[in-house]
Amino acid sequence: MVLGGYGNFGKRIADGLRARGVSVIIAGRDPKRAEACFDLNTGLAEALATYKPAVVVHTAGPYQGADYHVARTCIAAGVHYVDLSDARDFVVGFSALDAEAKAANVTAISGASTVPCLSSAAIDHFRDRFATLDAVDFGICPGQGAERGLATTAAILSYVGQPLKPFAGHEKAYGWQGLRRHRFPHLGPRLMGDCDIPDLDLLPAHYGLKSIRFGAGLELGFIHLGLWALSWTVRWRLLPFPLPNLAKPLLKAADLFDPLGSDDGGMFMVLSGTGHDGRPKRIDWHIIARDGDGPQIPSVPAILLAERLAQGEPLAAGARSSLGHIRLDDYLAALKPFNIATA
Repeated sequence: MVLGGYGNFGKRIADGLRARGVSVIIAGRDPKRAEACFDLNTGLAEALATYKPAVVVHTAGPYQGADYHVARTCIAAGVHYVDLSDARDFVVGFSALDAEAKAANVTAISGASTVPCLSSAAIDHFRDRFATLDAVDFGICPGQGAERGLATTAAILSYVGQPLKPFAGHEKAYGWQGLRRHRFPHLGPRLMGDCDIPDLDLLPAHYGLKSIRFGAGLELGFIHLGLWALSWTVRWRLLPFPLPNLAKPLLKAADLFDPLGSDDGGMFMVLSGTGHDGRPKRIDWHIIARDGDGPQIPSVPAILLAERLAQGEPLAAGARSSLGHIRLDDYLAALKPFNIATA
């Protein structure tokens, strides 16, 4: 069962599962597209009892400020659970459900998306080339023409201009500030700004990093700078209402400029540390998506994990993040049908 199955990522996950021969039940926010609807907050338990899915994929974000009602309902029903959360507190705190999930013999995985699933897969792939891995700097910048979802927009706006909790190597940072530029192969330079994601806590704890930094960017510099300017109105408390209230109008405004951009986006990772020869070592890795295929990248972990669970492949019971659950080679193999390549 895919919750939010008509959304930006949900529809891709549903299509991906069907293409792999997995039967899919789609539950979404659009009653015109569904034969039967239920309220996620009050009707989920009954729906699980009625449809009896093997696994629920929860894509109906945003997850910032959300509780674990959906996950707990799935666990109580003995149904495996996967979500696409990119909310730092939500994913980092998800292990609080570990005892419940183990008692029910249920696998519950949070953050099955680009971060921390692809980010940890890339680190695991290159980790053996370092004697010590000290720092990771990475970021994501979609193409202007790539499809944008309302939930993702609202999630980003929830921390724009807000102080971020300290993370390794950075005691103070604010959402969408820390303005900087990264040059992507084939795409050119793009502006980046600090974002709040689970990796800021998960990766240093797992890999012993001394420094970590993550940024996101927008292809069109003037739109990126416009949001950067808005971040200051939040930081200085000049805005009389929560910025996520502007998610719909800002999304519509951004759509007007699609003809000025491209459908091409990318992700970069810079790994720094000491090589086995004792000298400083750095690895730069990129993944570039063209023709609007960028949203396929965050959809892959949920597809692969849900397929395994639906087909009865054993995954350890318990509640945890997606960190380390998919090998980079398997991740990239799932992206072969699309115009996506590493550089």
